[in-house]
Amino acid sequence: MLLKDLRIAVLDANLELVKRGLVLYTFGNASGVDRAEGLVVIKPSGVDYDDLRPEHMVVTDLDGKVVEGSLKPSSDLDTHTLLYREFPTIGAVVHTHSEFASSFAQAGLAIPALGTTHADYFYGPVPCTAPLSDEAIAGRYVHETGVAIARHFAAKPAGSDGPARAAIDPLAVPACLVAGHAPFVWGKDAADAAHNAVVLEAIARMAYRTLTLKPDVNVVTQALLDRHYFRKHGPKATYGQAT
Repeated sequence: MLLKDLRIAVLDANLELVKRGLVLYTFGNASGVDRAEGLVVIKPSGVDYDDLRPEHMVVTDLDGKVVEGSLKPSSDLDTHTLLYREFPTIGAVVHTHSEFASSFAQAGLAIPALGTTHADYFYGPVPCTAPLSDEAIAGRYVHETGVAIARHFAAKPAGSDGPARAAIDPLAVPACLVAGHAPFVWGKDAADAAHNAVVLEAIARMAYRTLTLKPDVNVVTQALLDRHYFRKHGPKATYGQAT
């Protein structure tokens, strides 16, 4: 069996989503990539989480061709593989329909950075894609979902739609909402991606409640964003224990 340890890690990530209340029934999926082998391990489509075992995980190449496994891979496979191709620093992808993050996605709204909990994990707002065109939906829909996410993170030249913008580091903002759909989240490995998905739902819930209390609330200052993000993720991070 190929990639035994990665199968277990991906299964654990999928089960973590259930444990934390981020998925219902067979909603959602998690995957992981072995960069050295160029292989992806992903949850099978429509299999109840209670029945999942490591051997049920499906192995594909980075283009989505099944290499090992008797079950159909997740229907979101093409989004996962495109993100692996576009974001070479990530090691895992998680997709859920968690309630509050999906509410922002359905509204077509980014999740603004309103406080330090957000800043601890996301270096700026969690973006929301533009709505997919009818042609994209009728065509390679799942692939186009990944394209919409990757497009948002790419560098943007100055033009009619606004000023130039540098590329966004996908590990600094490890999530994106897909308009009308739900969040995709990623991380350095499967456990990290699942962890980020749990935090995303928490900050989406807090943002929703904050905006309900005060719709014109200010976003967190750059100084506070920097302080909290870099204490965990910067080159001189101070959070946690020294190793």
